[in-house]
Amino acid sequence: MIRSLTENFKIVTGTSPITTNGAVTADYVSLKNVNKAWIICTLTQAAAHATLLSPKQATAVAGTAVKVFTNTLKVNANEDVSATDTLAVQTAAVNYTVTADIANKVVVFEIDPSDLDTANNFDCITLLSAASTEATNFINVTYVLDMKYKEDVPPTTITD
Repeated sequence: MIRSLTENFKIVTGTSPITTNGAVTADYVSLKNVNKAWIICTLTQAAAHATLLSPKQATAVAGTAVKVFTNTLKVNANEDVSATDTLAVQTAAVNYTVTADIANKVVVFEIDPSDLDTANNFDCITLLSAASTEATNFINVTYVLDMKYKEDVPPTTITD
C-alpha cells in the first residue's frame, strides 16, 4: 500500500523565505526519532553571489555547542531550476557553495543521524547560510524527516 507524503515524512520549516543580505541560521531540529533527514534549500539569486550553505550539528534545539560535521554529507544541487528539474549529485562534503550567477537554485543535503557526533550528544541539525550582502537574494529552508515511528501525529522535532 502506498502511503502519502505526510504519513511517511515529517515536513518542518527551517526558515520561511528570508533575505541572505545577512547570515541566516535556520531553526534547529532534533533527529532523536529520525531515520534520515534532508535539508532542502531553495535560493533566489537575483544578484550573483557564491553563497556558502553549511549544515551544522548541535546538542540541543536551542543551538547549543554548534559545530561542523566531521563526516561528509550527500549533496545534490540544481543550479538553475528554470533550465532543468534535475538534481545533480555533487561531491560529498560538509558544505556547498552555489555558483555566483543569477538563477533560482535548489540544494539538498542528506543526513543520516549516524553522521552526527552522537558520542558527545549531538542530535540536532540546522543550516547556516553565509551573508550574500545582497538584499534581493533569498533562501528558504525545509527539513524532510523520515521518522522512526510512522504515526498520524509524529513526535515533535523542534523541542528536545
